[in-house]
Amino acid sequence: MSAPPNRVFELRTYTTHEGKLEALLARFRDHTLALFARHHITSLAYFTPQDPPLAGRTLIYLLAHSSRQAAEQNWNAFRADPDWQKARTASEAQGPVVGRVESVFLDPADFSPLK
Repeated sequence: MSAPPNRVFELRTYTTHEGKLEALLARFRDHTLALFARHHITSLAYFTPQDPPLAGRTLIYLLAHSSRQAAEQNWNAFRADPDWQKARTASEAQGPVVGRVESVFLDPADFSPLK
């Protein structure tokens, strides 16, 4: 797979509060993925770890953006979207879901199949 010249990848790790992983997965499944597409955030892969201490409380996923500047614009538009705000509020009716978010922007190595 050949990436456009300025395309950047973003690896995100969400650590949930105890017992909240299923609520996060439902929010992604039912709302977030469609909203990402609406805001030009390309979903590539989603993972849940098998082993402790991350198992049962972590979602790791890989996104692509056309550029680093586009990523910032995409995220700003996503966060301002009333449908996102409504989905987030509804999913947190029983308390906060995500405790920590980590984001790392990546360039593919010259031998990467994603290059």
